[in-house]
Amino acid sequence: VQLQASGGGSVQEGGSLRLSCVASGRTFGVLAVGWFRQAPGKEQEFVATISSGSGRITNYTDSAKGRFTISRDNAKSAAYLQMNDLKPEDSAVYYCAARALIPATAAKDYGFWGQGTLVTVSS
Repeated sequence: VQLQASGGGSVQEGGSLRLSCVASGRTFGVLAVGWFRQAPGKEQEFVATISSGSGRITNYTDSAKGRFTISRDNAKSAAYLQMNDLKPEDSAVYYCAARALIPATAAKDYGFWGQGTLVTVSS
């Protein structure tokens, strides 16, 4: 599976961005997708995850709840992270990852990773 993340950019505090993660090489529908981020000098952290298939199950880190929405479109082999009300502390390189079927919050549980996309939020 190859993952391509995109959609990062520079926004002001309170702004919005929509990250995309497009997959190739395997039936996307059987993959759970996660988003992680890593800020300079900090450890990588979980942001959000969505289950395979219809994406009925989602999970978010506490700081993302109410502001971020993860979704998927299996017909396009894509997953998305809609980020609203962005804060400077959301600035990081965001990575999408995939694993079979079941969503997970630990990076070690994901076998497929895309390249990062940089999000910068200015105050």
